[in-house]
Amino acid sequence: MALYDSNQHRSILTSRERQIFQLLVEDHSTKEISIQLSISEKTVRNHISNTIQKLGVSGRSQAIVELLRLGELSLN
Repeated sequence: MALYDSNQHRSILTSRERQIFQLLVEDHSTKEISIQLSISEKTVRNHISNTIQKLGVSGRSQAIVELLRLGELSLN
C-alpha cells in the first residue's frame, strides 16, 4: 500500500509555464518575459495558450485566477 505524502505536489504546469505565469502575475508584458527568459514572444504566447487549454479557461486572467486557486502560483 502506497503512502500519500501531502507535501509532494504534482504540478499541472511545466517549469517554463510556471515561470511565465509568475512573471505575468508580477505584471510583466509578453515582450518583457521573452527578453527575461531569452525566448521569442511567440514561444511565450504558445506557453500561455497551452496553459489556458490545460485549464479549460478562456483567457490569461482566468488562467491566473485558476492557478492561484489551485496553489500553482502565489502572489509574492
